[in-house]
Amino acid sequence: MANNSSPTHPTMNRRQVAQALNIPPEMVARHGLPSRMRASDVAALDANPPDWLAQSRANQTGKRPIWVELRCYVCDFHETTRPKKWWPEFTYVLCDFHGKGDLPAPALGWRRSEYDGVGSRFRGVVDTQDP
Repeated sequence: MANNSSPTHPTMNRRQVAQALNIPPEMVARHGLPSRMRASDVAALDANPPDWLAQSRANQTGKRPIWVELRCYVCDFHETTRPKKWWPEFTYVLCDFHGKGDLPAPALGWRRSEYDGVGSRFRGVVDTQDP
């Protein structure tokens, strides 16, 4: 796939546009934004949002983020993704290259649970206190 971006006019794909505008990617397609946009056009859209974008922002309650950054505790590998409803608040996030042995041991009286399928290549770890 060719990269049609030039250093003087960097372009963004729809997913990147959605992240920059903090909206779901489906909304980018639904409102007819092109498959690639110049970064300067996205910045202008962000600064002067059309009615549908302004309404979307007004409807955001802040209870759940639209995008989250997952970052490996060990190696700092990261990705931005849409959070799932079932995700708890993770104590640690690990990429596929690392195991639980790479984490500090849980505190005395705490239990560790691991969740697979977080993002494209992460596992979430939750430490909870034993009852």
